[in-house]
Amino acid sequence: WRVLRDMVNSRQTISGVLVPSYHIFGIRHHGPGSARSLRRALEHLAPDAVLVEGPPDAEPVLPLLAHPEMRPPVALLVYAADQPRDAVFYPFATFSPEWQALSYGLGRGLPVRMMDLPQWHQLGQDKDHEQEPTEQASDSDTEARSTDFHPSSLTPHPSHDPLGWLARAAGFSDGERWWEQMVEQRQDSADLFAAILEAMAALRAESPPPAPVEARREAWMRQTIRAALGEGFSRIAVVCGAWHGPALVDLSDKKGDAALLKGLPKTKTAATWAPWSYGRLAYASGYGAGITSPGWYDHLWTHPNQVTVRWMTRVARLLRGQDLAGSSAHAIEAVRLAETLAALRGHPLPGLPELNEACRAVFCFGDDGPMRLIHEQLILDERMGGVPAETPSVPLQQDLQREQRRLKLAPEASWKDLALDLRKPFDLERSHLLRRLGLLQVAWGELKSGGGTGTFREVWRIQWQPELAVALIEAGIWGNTLRDAARARAVDAAQSAADLPDLVAIVSQTLLAELPEAVPALMDLLQERSARTADVAQLMDALVREDRLTRSSLVASLRYGGVRNTDTAAVAHVVDGIVLRICIGLPGACSSLNDDAAAAMFGRIVAVGAALRLLQQAEHLEAWHLALRRVADLASVHGLVGGRCCRLLLDAGAIDGEEAARRVGLAISSVTAPAQAAAWVEGLLKDSGAILLHDDLLWGILDGWVSGLTPEVFQQTLPLIRRTFATFAPAERRQMGERARRGPVAGPAATPVAADGIDLARAEAVLPLVGRLLGISSYAIPQK
Repeated sequence: WRVLRDMVNSRQTISGVLVPSYHIFGIRHHGPGSARSLRRALEHLAPDAVLVEGPPDAEPVLPLLAHPEMRPPVALLVYAADQPRDAVFYPFATFSPEWQALSYGLGRGLPVRMMDLPQWHQLGQDKDHEQEPTEQASDSDTEARSTDFHPSSLTPHPSHDPLGWLARAAGFSDGERWWEQMVEQRQDSADLFAAILEAMAALRAESPPPAPVEARREAWMRQTIRAALGEGFSRIAVVCGAWHGPALVDLSDKKGDAALLKGLPKTKTAATWAPWSYGRLAYASGYGAGITSPGWYDHLWTHPNQVTVRWMTRVARLLRGQDLAGSSAHAIEAVRLAETLAALRGHPLPGLPELNEACRAVFCFGDDGPMRLIHEQLILDERMGGVPAETPSVPLQQDLQREQRRLKLAPEASWKDLALDLRKPFDLERSHLLRRLGLLQVAWGELKSGGGTGTFREVWRIQWQPELAVALIEAGIWGNTLRDAARARAVDAAQSAADLPDLVAIVSQTLLAELPEAVPALMDLLQERSARTADVAQLMDALVREDRLTRSSLVASLRYGGVRNTDTAAVAHVVDGIVLRICIGLPGACSSLNDDAAAAMFGRIVAVGAALRLLQQAEHLEAWHLALRRVADLASVHGLVGGRCCRLLLDAGAIDGEEAARRVGLAISSVTAPAQAAAWVEGLLKDSGAILLHDDLLWGILDGWVSGLTPEVFQQTLPLIRRTFATFAPAERRQMGERARRGPVAGPAATPVAADGIDLARAEAVLPLVGRLLGISSYAIPQK
């Protein structure tokens, strides 16, 4: 610790360490100070070859880095050719030291090579394990994900966080702050890289040996340096993560490195460039790329002079754009406060903590709301890069890019709400595009509203994620265009669907994606599967289940197919068969259910009833009501299901109030167990108490039932009844309480009723209000 402390506090600086014929530049990924110092060092050295820590697999696409249309942030994407899901991202920003090294070498026509262990070996080692696309950082942050521990304690291996160790040696509690003050805010680069190399050498000397995978990576780097030296280059610039620098000084153990690399598995890989975003460079995104404030680092790179003044000017401009206070006086006072805080803390320049404190005090008056805006818009600065049209891509990616340009849907890193009117052909094609991507598991958009009972409006929330490039490459096996690939993927997914509801969801999504070529095969498969399915519950789920992406069910596709220009003739035939099988098998499926099964069947009956009302087909409704009556008449039916069947029949007019009251009386008679009676009442009234408020006969029957319960039975029944009444709206519960306070009801009031069934007294009571609404001063009920 004494050696480290003295070394760090002395702040020794040498312009790169000269080892015969090559120079080592230890850097940190995504650091504007490191990038600026490295660029100056390269211009001073004028190397004849540049070696950068990165995947050799990507060397064929490296020349695209110098293309005029290349706009960082971008990422090198390396993936296994036979299994694109096994992929690795190498992200770069303008302020990344590796980006500056590559730009320097390519801009001057120098040999530029990547010297990390190739992904054709690293992915080959993981060939038997499924893994999600990950990101590789080419510096100490890569080692930060290591799980190695010191053999003698639970202290993490220094490679886990080398900057943190050095920061503690220098008296800092935060490695990020130490690095920013010592490197990122430096105004000169003299002797910087020698100090970094010496510090890492001292740290590695006191550390356990590296993990095998890190040892192989460093062995490959040394082999690459030896190969470059063997070709006669005399001034080689070696740019690598700071932690690896000391391991590349000694090249003498050639046989040992060859032994480490012998027998490594190998797989075929491919590489391309993909747009990246600043948000993905931040820790919060889930990718540990080494920085928490990419927008701030971009500011340091873009404006090396007057950093504080320019930052506060941007803050004031941002707040004024949101109609918040952000005057010149605010900016001046914020600059003064930030510089004063830095001076009090002994810092040469204000850092981001000082700037944030000054902004909170001067611009935000201590409020966190504007600070969140500053954090999202300036500190993170969500932006997305771009790659040239010449970038290698699979045909499916090229087709998507054409569709994006044609439909004016540019990929963006931030969320964007897209409202579509399906009556317009242009918006309809946009909807088809997003749905086809959903079939291909490329989740560019999420449907927020639309489908269901909506006939022409959809609202999508779209956001382009860099990893979607991997999903597109993987989906390329299904076809060369989105239409062909989505069709093939839909048919394959339907054939392997686990059950009928899953198959129906795929059919619904295919219909709304406008893929008529796939419909015949899907309809044949759906009809065959539904005909062989004897499980009524599964048939009910298939009829009403909504797809997660499309928010549409089979019934909705049939009901609204005309608005979306979808041919649903084949769907109607399948739906007819499913409805018929449900109506025939429903009584048997509702017999002798326990409480959990009854609750599930309750939801299915409600959903199927709503779906059939949506279709508005008389033959379906007639068969459904007949099935409900048969269920309600079952002696072995659970009270929850029986009560709901009675309620649905009453709401549909299939039975009248007197019949409903008769059934209620039978269900809650003294011979019925209290729990069964309470369940029947819950099925009848759940989610709406309006029927109880407006039916005097039903109110009287239930009131008499409750009044007749013995104290012991009442205590047993009360929790069940309270559960039912908890589903009522507050206004309904209040009206019930007021009515109950007025005392028991003897029976329905005797009021004059006309021959045609119209209650004249009740009709006359509402006429004054109706007259005021219609602007009619005189009104009368016509007498027959």
